[in-house]
Amino acid sequence: MATSKLSGAWGEALAAEYLRKKRYKLVAAGYRSRFGEIDLIVENKKSLVFVEVKLRKSGDFAAAREYVNRAKQDRIRVTASMYLSQNPTNLQPRFDVVEIYAPQGERTQAPQITHMEDAFR
Repeated sequence: MATSKLSGAWGEALAAEYLRKKRYKLVAAGYRSRFGEIDLIVENKKSLVFVEVKLRKSGDFAAAREYVNRAKQDRIRVTASMYLSQNPTNLQPRFDVVEIYAPQGERTQAPQITHMEDAFR
């Protein structure tokens, strides 16, 4: 369990840095409600983005994004609604997925990162 938590935190930190380089500002990390958790909340000039980060060693079995199924999306949407009720904004909400493939785990020199915007369509 500790290993997966460490890897998850590492993956979220990688995703946050990747998004920062794409000119997103980190608003929150690990936002929790009784319905679920949102890994990262970032914003740019137009959008408040709720980001699900998926870290895997490989995509051999299934793409990381495939683990964000309808039930997971619904939990994230409800949690995002709770966040928005507590933190009103004029920005347009959006749901993204960031996939990270790190074959050697945290020792991976150049993890492959893919950012899928508006992934919950």
